[in-house]
Amino acid sequence: MAASSPHYGAVPLIPGAEPLPELDIPAPGRQHRLTVLLRLLMLLPHAFLLALLSVATVLVLPVAWCATLLLGRVPDPLERWLAGYLGYETRLNAAAMLLTDRYPPFELSPAYGYPVQLRLHSSALNRLAVLFRLVLVVPSAVLGALAMAGWWAVSFLSWLVVLVLGRMPLPLFEASAAVLRYRMRVAAYLLLLTSSYPKRLFGDQGSVDSVIGTVSGPSATRPLFVGGTGKVLLGAFLVLGLLGWAGNAVRYEPASVEASVPAGG
Repeated sequence: MAASSPHYGAVPLIPGAEPLPELDIPAPGRQHRLTVLLRLLMLLPHAFLLALLSVATVLVLPVAWCATLLLGRVPDPLERWLAGYLGYETRLNAAAMLLTDRYPPFELSPAYGYPVQLRLHSSALNRLAVLFRLVLVVPSAVLGALAMAGWWAVSFLSWLVVLVLGRMPLPLFEASAAVLRYRMRVAAYLLLLTSSYPKRLFGDQGSVDSVIGTVSGPSATRPLFVGGTGKVLLGAFLVLGLLGWAGNAVRYEPASVEASVPAGG
């Protein structure tokens, strides 16, 4: 069964509240400029390993889906694999997005002591929601993909800012953490690790259960409060992601139309 990390302590959920997957990331601090400069190059071994793990997960997920339809929950061995894969991917993305300066470990098990931690709350799953999971996840998956694409569209500027300042400005940290957390929640829903539909891309302000999981430790993202500038950045990520998608659609449409016209027609 997926377990929460004891690194930040266990905080009880409010009775009746929706147990959304949570992401713990410390507040932005000083980063070594050399590791910032070489970040993506340093993470290449992880990217290669993640590609291999992704292939294995694609094979595991249909088995987990069938088993969950029968049992109403993911069997423990399969859940451990899927949770381990999600943790590995999230830690890699956090390092690539400059949310932490710590090099991620090469392990699927919960990396206790590493600053980036996932909190997954296992529960029984609705079989009907499991049956239509691929359809239900589409809206949130599209939203998450647009936000992530927009983040990467300006990633060079983000990298330059962190390289010059030696740290990530708070609004950029809030927006980047929000994108990563939402991506993690989409993946957790798709991987049958939660019954909670992905939500709160723009942070936890205004939600009645925004204090769920709050700790007085090093986590700056539980709950995740996104300021005005951070929300503007999130909006910009979505717009840039949408523009990129539209640009690709326009670019490839003439080519497909031209290919469909018979020669001499």
